[in-house]
Amino acid sequence: MNSLVFYDPTCVRAYDSDTLRREAIGGTEASVVRVADALGARVAQHNRTRQSGRYEPPQRDPAVGCVVLVRDSRALADVQRLYPNARVFLWLHDRMRPGSRRARWLASSADLLRSLEVQIICVSDTQRASVEATLRWMQAAASIRARTIYNPIDAALRPDDSPIDVQKLVFFSSPNKGLKYTLDAFRFLRRKMPDLELVVGNPGYKQGHWALEGVRYLGPQPQERIHAEVRTALCTFFPNFVIPETFGLVFAESNALGTPVLTHDCGAAREILADERQILPVLGAQRAYERLCAPLSPRWRAWPARTAAGLGLFGAYLERISAWRAGERPLTGADRRFQLTAVAEHWRSALLP
Repeated sequence: MNSLVFYDPTCVRAYDSDTLRREAIGGTEASVVRVADALGARVAQHNRTRQSGRYEPPQRDPAVGCVVLVRDSRALADVQRLYPNARVFLWLHDRMRPGSRRARWLASSADLLRSLEVQIICVSDTQRASVEATLRWMQAAASIRARTIYNPIDAALRPDDSPIDVQKLVFFSSPNKGLKYTLDAFRFLRRKMPDLELVVGNPGYKQGHWALEGVRYLGPQPQERIHAEVRTALCTFFPNFVIPETFGLVFAESNALGTPVLTHDCGAAREILADERQILPVLGAQRAYERLCAPLSPRWRAWPARTAAGLGLFGAYLERISAWRAGERPLTGADRRFQLTAVAEHWRSALLP
């Protein structure tokens, strides 16, 4: 599909297929690489200055037949200028609610969305429901269509015979996705289970490193390195309800490796995780606690975290992890919905005229 271009107007730094193998990379960028490579498409990035195979600086090309704009509808004018004859798709990855900042961005592009007959691609049905609500809020639902195509995972991810370390939990995501709350909960768990360790990985776009006993920070690492840690962990400990996942590669990749996730019923978690034993409800008290403590560093959250523990906010994690250490750990595996071959076929179908 040489006449197909994925255009990324927001990436922090330019990336390509080698970046995915060699360096830390965010979930959106990893998905763009996998899908574009599977389709044989070109990828243009706003901050790329030199060609790297099919990865290129933005350049005007009237021969391009299809463009997939990644994330930000405000770049539609650039897409129209660069690829004047292309059909346009908008691939949304972020959370969107009627009236939110991203919803206002979308609304500001309403005229171009209509005139270019843009089709919106969402990464889950959960996200699509909020996008469609936003389109109704914009009074554009009748003219702009949204559909779901899941993000893909690496086809090589599957359970193997690696030994499981029941003392190890892992958190591998951007630190703004509830890491401070996770550290509060982990300190409670470690008081009950002094042998417990939490391994933290980070795609590298946001800083979040606080020295706490039992916490080992990997820093930004290639996905292969992160996956090696996840494969041998008791679970991916991701009690995030701060920024709901619109898809959650952390869910799909962990399960594909044979590692269960312990998370909350928030965002797309229930849609992506097949086994409900991996999901806990979000308590109103947990949300209230996090609202109060969000500005504090983990050092200053120690006392309120002890108070929260005394009120039972972290008890469900202890119960679930204790049961999994005792032999009740769920068995997981790759979900065909997220396999690259299946995802690529959905993309081919969507891109057909």
